[in-house]
Amino acid sequence: MQRRFSLPALFSAIATLAAFAVAAPVHAQQTDAQKQLASDRFTLVSPFPPGGPVDTLARILSDGLAKRYGQAAVVDNQVGAAGNIGMEKVKRAKGDGHTLLVIPAGNVTINPTLMPAFPFDMAKDFVPITMLAKAPNVLVASPGSGIKNAKELVALAKAKPNTLSYASPGVGSGLHLAGELFKQQAGIDMLHVPYKGTAPALNDVLGGSVPLMFSNLPATLPFLKQGKLVAIGVTEAKRSDAAPDIPTLAEQGIQGVTVTSWYGLMAPKGTPPAVVEQLAKDAAEMLAAPEVRERLKLQGMTGAAMKPAEFATYIRDETATWARIIKARNIVAE
Repeated sequence: MQRRFSLPALFSAIATLAAFAVAAPVHAQQTDAQKQLASDRFTLVSPFPPGGPVDTLARILSDGLAKRYGQAAVVDNQVGAAGNIGMEKVKRAKGDGHTLLVIPAGNVTINPTLMPAFPFDMAKDFVPITMLAKAPNVLVASPGSGIKNAKELVALAKAKPNTLSYASPGVGSGLHLAGELFKQQAGIDMLHVPYKGTAPALNDVLGGSVPLMFSNLPATLPFLKQGKLVAIGVTEAKRSDAAPDIPTLAEQGIQGVTVTSWYGLMAPKGTPPAVVEQLAKDAAEMLAAPEVRERLKLQGMTGAAMKPAEFATYIRDETATWARIIKARNIVAE
């Protein structure tokens, strides 16, 4: 008996065969690096507690890697010693692309100079994969200070040397060094008032106890919109999309104060270059996804993927910049 097929059924069968024909070569065309990454589970080490930007980025990557390679991917919050405990775990891990470090800029480019007994050689112990995201910084003033822009700030600091003060989350933090760099480039002196964290520092600036502070823009933006803080300028090469009305410090004549909070991805030494390149490509594609971009925006971050060689150069240049500032200002970790 001859069987008959309806046209819809025939089209469905053809589509199914076509899908198999397209899907089958994908696995066969995997590179050696992709096969290596698909061979085992992933551990994303975050050296800081859950909830912050480092943890957020680690979870974005763990979700993406699990979907791409069909392997379990977990976030391991190894907290303690200012991030050194997590870094030590990754340093000792096998360099096969399955144990990765999500790390903020300060641990990579500031601590090697700031900490007298820093236990790592960043160039030898880790392999840079890519920058993941950036968050802009801004210099803010309390309304009671009367300071409205960089020109007024510099004039006041020169008229009353060493009387104007600025707060920071702590000695050697990136925001402390932003203040030191600003002082150097503006040719002024200000008193540094260190706190144990951003929240208490910001509270005292809001209360008027300290007139100035360098801070992450996301942390201060609500207060700027409410008029509880005055924006002096962002420490970026261009204005921030999140606050386009705030001028850069460079626009106001203070050149060379480009200080960005950023977060990167690194691997243990010995990780094959092809695997590093593949992970950088994977991360760039994950960060470009609309849902990920929106998730980053909620934490005041934007994706900032780089190729491994570009990221390595960026790290070297920034490390050298902070080393000069730390040594010139005789800054010592508490």
